[in-house]
Amino acid sequence: MKPVNLKQLAEELNLSIATVSRALQDSHEVSAATKNRVRALATARHYEPNAYASSLRRNQSKTIGVVIPKVTNHFFALAINGIEEAARQCGYHVLIYLTHDDYAREVSIIQHLKGGRVDGILMSVASGTEDIAHLKSLKETTIPLVFFDRVCADIHTAKVTTNDYESSYQATEHLLAAGCQHIAHLLISNNLSIGRNRLQGYLDALQAHSCEQDPSLILHGTMDNQHNLALIEELMQRRPDIDGIFASVERLAVSAYHVCRKLGRAIPQDVKIVGFSNLESVSLFDPPLTTITQPAHDIGREAAKILLRAVEKKRAVLSSQSLVLNSELVRRRSTESV
Repeated sequence: MKPVNLKQLAEELNLSIATVSRALQDSHEVSAATKNRVRALATARHYEPNAYASSLRRNQSKTIGVVIPKVTNHFFALAINGIEEAARQCGYHVLIYLTHDDYAREVSIIQHLKGGRVDGILMSVASGTEDIAHLKSLKETTIPLVFFDRVCADIHTAKVTTNDYESSYQATEHLLAAGCQHIAHLLISNNLSIGRNRLQGYLDALQAHSCEQDPSLILHGTMDNQHNLALIEELMQRRPDIDGIFASVERLAVSAYHVCRKLGRAIPQDVKIVGFSNLESVSLFDPPLTTITQPAHDIGREAAKILLRAVEKKRAVLSSQSLVLNSELVRRRSTESV
């Protein structure tokens, strides 16, 4: 049987469309008897509410936008799962927008979303973003914004992150405890607070253990994997005394493995490596990689819950709603003492 619409239900029941609509929404303005009549006929006639029409009446799209740098990074894949879990529970859809870590593309996406295509935005900032005028203009609209992982410190809204500074401090201490004396720090960008926090954790751990803070051991990588391989190889040839590597970005840990293999530097005998990573496959590396593992699913879910509460209650998102979740140092053979 072909499903009926709201108007057809109202005609068959000899009620107004408004009364039928209120009855289906369990409104207190409609008697229990009328509600029962409406629900019984709606079930019998296979009535399906028009979600799009309902959202237009409420001036809501029931959709949130998620702006992320990439999906190839396993962290973001897990975070999206957490976001979708929270959104689904609230009856919302999720639209994914990829910046590919490109500032111009990020600006274009934000301009697109400012047109009211979504009810709220979850965002992890591109590594090349320095000018934040597009984010400031977004904050001037009524569209709520929540940052997660890669955040913009100068925008006053909720941010859901991990304890990057403490985790980096712990990772550096772990390498020192394993006997490393010359630890290289690999990062992509210090434009964002996430990069600065991880670098500062590394530097402060060295200082706390009376180790020299050597700027020549800090390598700034790029978004080009082949270029990163060349940069890391040049660093390790220039500094053959490097006996520890702390990669603050997943891809740089993988690149460090390739370079060590090419140069004949055994892991962990010659070089010990620790890196931020949520890849399940790191346990299959040869040797398995010691990692700082972030609670990516929880980060995504909690960020979405903050955003959806603001959307549903039509309230502003406040900086005081920010959360910092703890990452975990998972010890594997890449930092084993030999």
